[in-house]
Amino acid sequence: MRTHRELMEKSNVRNCRNYFWFVIFASSVFWLFFFYFHSSDIIKGMNRFTSSTNEYAYSVVSREPNSLLLKENSIEASTRLSLIDNGVQPVNRLPVTEKEAEPFNETIFAENENELGNSPSVTEKGIESDNEIPIMENREDACSGRYIYVHNIPNQFNYDMLKNCSSLSEWTDMCRFVSNSGLGPPLVNSKRVFSGTGWFRTNQFALEVIFHNRMKQYRCLTNNSSMASAIYVPFYAGLDVGRYLWGFNTSMRDSASLELAKWLGARHEWKVMAGRDHFLVAGRISWDFRRLTDDNSDWGNKFMLSPEAKNMSVLVIESSPWSSNDFAIPYPTYFHPSRDCEVFQWQNRMRRQKRPLLFSFAGAPRPSLNRSIRGQIIDQCQASGRKCKLLKCDTDENKCHNPYSVMKMFQSSVFCLQPPGDSYTRRSAFDSILAGCIPVFFHPGSAYVQYIWHLPQNYTKYSVFVPEEGIRKGKVSIKKLLLRISKEEVKAMREEVISLIPRIIYADPSSRLEILEDAFDLAVQGVIEKVNSVRREIRERGNYSVGYAEENSWKYNLFGTEGEHEWDPFFSVPKDSNS
Repeated sequence: MRTHRELMEKSNVRNCRNYFWFVIFASSVFWLFFFYFHSSDIIKGMNRFTSSTNEYAYSVVSREPNSLLLKENSIEASTRLSLIDNGVQPVNRLPVTEKEAEPFNETIFAENENELGNSPSVTEKGIESDNEIPIMENREDACSGRYIYVHNIPNQFNYDMLKNCSSLSEWTDMCRFVSNSGLGPPLVNSKRVFSGTGWFRTNQFALEVIFHNRMKQYRCLTNNSSMASAIYVPFYAGLDVGRYLWGFNTSMRDSASLELAKWLGARHEWKVMAGRDHFLVAGRISWDFRRLTDDNSDWGNKFMLSPEAKNMSVLVIESSPWSSNDFAIPYPTYFHPSRDCEVFQWQNRMRRQKRPLLFSFAGAPRPSLNRSIRGQIIDQCQASGRKCKLLKCDTDENKCHNPYSVMKMFQSSVFCLQPPGDSYTRRSAFDSILAGCIPVFFHPGSAYVQYIWHLPQNYTKYSVFVPEEGIRKGKVSIKKLLLRISKEEVKAMREEVISLIPRIIYADPSSRLEILEDAFDLAVQGVIEKVNSVRREIRERGNYSVGYAEENSWKYNLFGTEGEHEWDPFFSVPKDSNS
């Protein structure tokens, strides 16, 4: 017979077991209800976490300067040359094939393993490896309306010229100047005239090489010409004509451009709009491509007068005011930054720069040009004492071609004189803007009717205009005229000049500015807008015509009208004159 204690212990054990199972049951019910009510929130939270992680990863990738250049191998030209003083070193790139039809779009993934494996990754310094991480995100196409198709023209029209760089000029060793993607040798800042990085001894005729290399870094390239807003032809027209300007007959000077025209005319891309959506960059003045006769003593070639060139948009460092198909873009300067901050720092330095000189001039007289005012300008500068500094390039040639001497003088000057020389425009005008020096122009053809995509239409905001006739007749004192400009006006003009610096420089082709638009960006934008206007007219009228007298091109481009203008007397000379 069990004792009372045994019965009590058995009862306690039973109660503990019942309590234990009750706790387990209650806990189970509790957790079931908890997960029932909160499972959806947990899943959403996990999704949010995953999404945030992906967004962060994408933002890190997208902040890399060149990470959006997917499939660059499929759109590059066949070879990119890196030239050094001792020779040519090709950097191999895969060629564009004419049958490729896929757009170069940062939102498109590699469709197969081989394509992904062959695509290069792009870093701040350029293409460095064959590894690439595709951006796996559906986004709106940011390149819509901005795509550029690049013709894969035969190497004889560009790269072969660089291989034979020693024959590009009769007077200059161009091998040095076409190195570094056309920027030339780096400049050492030993005299503290420049900033720390981004400065090169750039030749004024190297623009087409620089532009071509910049185009390789353009965000919105496509290998589907039907998607392109414009089609770029990387023909080095300026280097081509430059090698034959002295001692060669007209047939030799015309041969490459005629062959290119034949090649383009056979392409299906050309036939869509008869080339009116095509453009190229010729890094010389328009007059070098407008020979009127077949006399061997006549200057230049006939490229700009060919039917093919007349249909294209041709970007030159100086355009003809009487032509509707060529557009001026800035001469290259010595400054080619790779980051936005380098530009901002330079602008701030030019704002703080002390300028003891009222005005300065770097140039030589032109006694062979009857209407040149350079002789009078040199005389006035020399008569102005310490108010003016002169680099007389017929006697101080070494200083005039020395970037240190030129830039130091411009940085010390409030105003920089920019009279016409052999032609209307000067590279010096852009060097002076880069130095924060207010340019003084004597002919509207020197800037105002030229760089319509890059300089303000209201020229009084950034420059001083002195009609050359007053200088020619000795009725205008440059010194007195400039002294009459108030300090407040000078300050406002200088600030405007400094604000223009990003618009007149070409960034280093090995990188890309992220915030600022440089001269390359504005030129591409200008071409696209021009081609779009042609397309609209073709849709509305069924054909395309200029619609105004070509001799009034400068007025129509600037003001959209052919009415009378105060500058008409400046452009009353014959079309074939550049004096």
